[in-house]
Amino acid sequence: MKLKTLYGLPRKVIFCKKTLISNQRPNSAIEFLHNKNTKKKTLFIDKNGVSDSWKYSRLKEKINFKDREKKLLKLLDLHRGKYGEYDCIVPGGGGKDSCYASHILKFKYGMNPLTVTWPPNLYTDYGYTNFKKWLSTGSFKNISAKRNENLLKFLTAQATKNLLHPFQPFMLGQKIFPIKTSIKYKIPLIFYGENEAEHGNPISDNLSSLRQRSFYTHNNLKNIFIGGIKIQDILKIKKFKTRDLEPYLPPTDKEIGNFPMEVHYLGYYIKWVPQETFYYSVENCGFKPRPFRTNGTYSKYNSIDDKLDDLHFYTLFTKFGIGRTTYDVSQEIRNNHINQDEGKRLIKKYDGEFPQKYFKDIMKYLKMNEGDFIKLLNKFRSPHLWRKVKNEWKLRHTVNKDGTDD
Repeated sequence: MKLKTLYGLPRKVIFCKKTLISNQRPNSAIEFLHNKNTKKKTLFIDKNGVSDSWKYSRLKEKINFKDREKKLLKLLDLHRGKYGEYDCIVPGGGGKDSCYASHILKFKYGMNPLTVTWPPNLYTDYGYTNFKKWLSTGSFKNISAKRNENLLKFLTAQATKNLLHPFQPFMLGQKIFPIKTSIKYKIPLIFYGENEAEHGNPISDNLSSLRQRSFYTHNNLKNIFIGGIKIQDILKIKKFKTRDLEPYLPPTDKEIGNFPMEVHYLGYYIKWVPQETFYYSVENCGFKPRPFRTNGTYSKYNSIDDKLDDLHFYTLFTKFGIGRTTYDVSQEIRNNHINQDEGKRLIKKYDGEFPQKYFKDIMKYLKMNEGDFIKLLNKFRSPHLWRKVKNEWKLRHTVNKDGTDD
């Protein structure tokens, strides 16, 4: 009997022989098109059991980053001092990547970046402290989004109920707000840090420094979804106005006009290694990791500014059978920091751990009953990934080959 698959996932679960992650891992996608019927494109693993993410990591070892840095210097020279006080925009919230990107652009390359922040839904104490330290240690000017918080709560709750994707509204704001700030202040050069495509998109997505325009522009707002709901339907709720939704709506080509916007990944020009950006940020930006391990993984410093982060990764585990530890292990194997045996032990120990630390705070924020949330989780489990055994959900297949069907 063929088991039902959700989200367009591959029916057969295959694990990369190198990085231990499976072909159920969804690629980076355009968030404002995401709805209940969206079919996911996923990590490609070839007939030899090797993933695109591993192949690109080997290609990356051969890149001449000295030549790439020369290209960066030429790009910076074209923009430095051309737009008044600021030369470029660096989006971020004081995590290790935005700390590293902004600091190196200012103090190594002589640029004056304007930092732009879409604040977390629910700041952790550690996240807010790192945010303030980032700005003060680098004397960075910052524009933080002013938004309708009631709308954000509503959209986050809807994204959770409709998509089991509580982070979607945050991700939209995080990606769109810097674009609109660029247009408003006429600063066309934007730098993100690492290209998220490195973690599993097709290799071709990593061969340019530029973010694809389709990720931040759209010409038919009627087809845009937030929280799985069309814009028109959100506006039927009388307490929300079009201006409240503006921060989440990508600009049209008409809005951008002839404005020469360029959205680059700094990680294209500089070899980007998460552990090294962490050490740099600790030394230069006052960044501090959590004093405790993050639920669902062994790390203390990745994505620690928002209480929703932990729940977000748990929803990925529920929908795709891949938890936060698997994501972290895969990255560390690609960067030659741990081996497969270590990775397998870490996955067995921590992957899929329930995000208990901030769970009650999140349920209060979403105005959801804890029991109802657990029932909601189970509705989003794909039958080809999960089997219920003695009233407990278990994965059918694991990288350690101890799933119910292995």
